[in-house]
Amino acid sequence: MLAAILTENQVLATGQVCQSCMLADASGQPRWREGHLYCGRAVAKVTTEQPEQYQCVMGFRIVKIE
Repeated sequence: MLAAILTENQVLATGQVCQSCMLADASGQPRWREGHLYCGRAVAKVTTEQPEQYQCVMGFRIVKIE
């Protein structure tokens, strides 16, 4: 599964941010369980065309890319 972190003006690879998080897995990636972000909460979509988005406990917005 691919994911990216969105900020106001950037798209970052999860490895750039998550590797410093205590909740990341051993490879420095966000923890996913059954296709959902374990270390955050789902954010409501505005349209059905938008990818799934999550708010991690560190405050970043993570987008699931399929």
